[in-house]
This record gives sequence, structure tokens and C-alpha cells, in this order.
Amino acid sequence: MRILFAGTPQMAVPTLEALNECFEICGVLTNPDKAQGRGRKLQPSPVKEKALELGLPLYQPEKLNREFREQVALLKPDILVCIAYGKIFRQAFLDLFPMGGVNLHPSLLPKYRGASPVSEAIKNGDRETAVTIQRLSLNMDSGDILFQKPYPLAGDVTTGDFLDLIARDGALYMVEVLTKLSRGELHGIPQDEERATYCTKVSKEDGLIDWTASACEIERLIRAYSPAPGGFTFWNEQILFIRKACIDNLNWKTEGRPHPGKVLGVDKGRGILVQTGDGLICLQELQLQSRKTLDFKSFLNGVNDFLDTTLGEVNG
Repeated sequence: MRILFAGTPQMAVPTLEALNECFEICGVLTNPDKAQGRGRKLQPSPVKEKALELGLPLYQPEKLNREFREQVALLKPDILVCIAYGKIFRQAFLDLFPMGGVNLHPSLLPKYRGASPVSEAIKNGDRETAVTIQRLSLNMDSGDILFQKPYPLAGDVTTGDFLDLIARDGALYMVEVLTKLSRGELHGIPQDEERATYCTKVSKEDGLIDWTASACEIERLIRAYSPAPGGFTFWNEQILFIRKACIDNLNWKTEGRPHPGKVLGVDKGRGILVQTGDGLICLQELQLQSRKTLDFKSFLNGVNDFLDTTLGEVNG
């Protein structure tokens, strides 16, 4: 079985390594290098770095046009394997693969088709999600399901935590699926279109904390957008990222009805206490713009006037 592998982020690297050990990879397809950082220096994707390390043929086309399709045809691939590549495959491209294509998607399909399924599941308070491997199709994440394994979503898991987990486990599942496909032992199960839901690509603005929301909703948002784009607010005309928080369940006593976002005090064992629209939240790790992430005690040592202020006010 000759595989063309398509992927871009770190999440795809373990599967690339595993497939390289078990099958023949005739080429690796990844996104072009991106300008990053203050110097806007071009940075390769993690998949590109791993492909070069393994000595695999590498392709970074801007578009999957006819010229590139002709290059792929010369490779004589049997199947396309995709993990978070970042571009849509059209029929003319999929037709190059006699065995079609397969894709790993981190959700309980048909729930959360789209670009941010893990963030969406955590933000919505879902109790479980899944690793799914399905056939590639023209409609996004709608192909027949070849493999699906549910995973519980613990109350403290972040998007980064779960993506690390499925990067490791997904590599094993993909090898299993491709082995069975090569033997003709696996047949897909059509998805129930009536149960399909969708999620969109996450933007930086999605991480903005609305302090009138409940403590539970805010805590989930922080985990959903960790590590990126990060849950954030404004303080003293600066962006303040909240990297870790927990819900206060110790019944901290407050007088009156503090304004949502009000910094009320400190629980030495749990964090900085902030009023929300429903309940209190404990901020445990914070990062002022362009500075390092600090635990709440270190943060308060460096920011003496933080207590009794109100978060979310752009003008201080």
C-alpha cells in the first residue's frame, strides 16, 4: 500500500511516524511555511520537519491544481491519509487514489463536523468525545465511519491535553484501520445526517471572557481555548490571559452584589477570586501581554494593585 500523507500540525506527526514504519509513504503533503513571530520569519510545519527527518518526499503546494495533481499521479499512490491538513480536497484530487482517502477527526461524528471539535465539546460541557476515522468525501467530515472510539472528557482537561492524547492513540488506530483496509476486512458505516452538527475555525476573539457568564461557562472557555488562542480579558489597558482557573466551591462570602469581573480577594490555596455573572471563579495561572505565565501568587507579587479592580474594562 502506497500512502500519500497529508497533515500540518504536531497532532499529525505521531501518525506519520507510525505509518512510515508499517507502510510505504510515497509523499508527504503539508501547508507552505508560515511567517510567525515579531520578525515574521518563515517557520516550517511540524509535519514538514518530521518528513525531512525521515527523508520522505515533501510537497507544499499553495493550491491543489492540475499541475500538482499531475505530480501526485506520478507517485502512483493507493490511498490518501489526512490528519488536520487544512485544505479541502476536491473530487479531481480524490480520484487519484484507487482506495480513496481516510481522515482522522477528533469528535463523536456526526457531531461537531468542522475545524474545532475538541474546543467546542469542552466549551459546551460535553461529558465525552471520540476519535473517529472516516472516509474522505466532498462534504466536510461526512464520509462513512471506519473506526470510532469514545473518550470521556474529564472536568479539568484542556484542548491541548486531549489533542496530545489522540495524537498518540490516533497513530495506533490509523495503522489498524489501514491494515484492515489493505486486507479488505473493513467496511464503513454511513453517518446519520439528521444528527450532524458543525463547528467553525476558532479566532483570537473567541477567547474573550464575558464576565457576566457563569463561573462554569468561563472555566470551560478557558480550557477550551488552551493553549490557543487563550482565554483573555482586559486589565489596566492591557490584555490579560487566564491560563488556568477553577470554580470556587468553598462559598466565599461577599457583601452585596459585586459587579461581574470584580477582583474580590485571594484564597491562598486556590487562587484569585473574581465575581462572575453566577458564582466566583479562582484564577490560578495568569499572563500579562508579552510577559511569562505565572502562578497567582507570583503574579500578585509583581502586580501590587490587582486586587479590588474590575476585569474586562478596556480603559482601566
